[in-house]
Amino acid sequence: MTTAAVPGARPGRTKAFLRLVMIEHSVFALPFAYIATLTAMFQADRRIDWVTLLLVTVCMVGLRTFAMACNRIIDREIDARNPRTAGRELVTGAVSVRSAWTGAGIAVVVFLGAAALLNPLCLALAPLAVIPMVVYPYGKRFTNFPHAILGLAQAIGPIGAWLAVTGEWSWDAVILGFAVGIWIGGFDLIFACQDVQADRAQGVMSVPARFGIPAALWGARASAVVTTGLLVWYALATQAGLFLWIGLVIVIAAFCYEHTIVKPHDLSRLNRAFFTTNGFIGISLFLCALIDLLVRGLTV
Repeated sequence: MTTAAVPGARPGRTKAFLRLVMIEHSVFALPFAYIATLTAMFQADRRIDWVTLLLVTVCMVGLRTFAMACNRIIDREIDARNPRTAGRELVTGAVSVRSAWTGAGIAVVVFLGAAALLNPLCLALAPLAVIPMVVYPYGKRFTNFPHAILGLAQAIGPIGAWLAVTGEWSWDAVILGFAVGIWIGGFDLIFACQDVQADRAQGVMSVPARFGIPAALWGARASAVVTTGLLVWYALATQAGLFLWIGLVIVIAAFCYEHTIVKPHDLSRLNRAFFTTNGFIGISLFLCALIDLLVRGLTV
């Protein structure tokens, strides 16, 4: 395996590391953290605190970068034996293990530093947020439901974002957090369907590998239903206006589309369902929530 450095060692190092952690996938969880942040600001004084919003962004990206780097490092031997993942940077040597750990270390330090700048409660809870990020990659080695661990890890985002603004616990944020976690855990069921044969051959555990693709897709559909219910609950709990409800209609339509194009005997459009549709869901709901809050009096 050749050695490639993280930021600071050779041309292309940053680009390779960003490919490793798939930085573009921040589009899934970050919009929901913004929804929580802006709603908390609206309830507090109806004014956007741009410094806090920036620090929330840094926390989210930093923690997610750490999580993805750990995931790739821990799974590199599994990835090497799976044709779909054999081209990943740690397998090919585009990024070395040492470089990946260095990048992960920098990311978690950035996360903890941003949390410290927010408020004492965020700093105190920040180490707890790191735990599921490390546990998740190992989940496929001891449970058929690693997707639930991923969901728990993702649920932290909106909860932490709300704490960043108020410094206090919020059950509204918990509702949104569980909606995000169940949503992401659900579409991870879809994503895992493409690796059933490789996972079974290697003894990697997942719902599709253990129970089959049809069961996994039904689980994903059930997750979409539960997510919708939680988002409706969140809208009611926060007394949302018309535009957020329009956003929920868009989300429901996207869910229906997503679960129509992926079938047990036809996974050819899986990437469209996983990447395009779910990215659209997060961005659309955030934009509708933002418009709703601005119409109701949130000031910039």
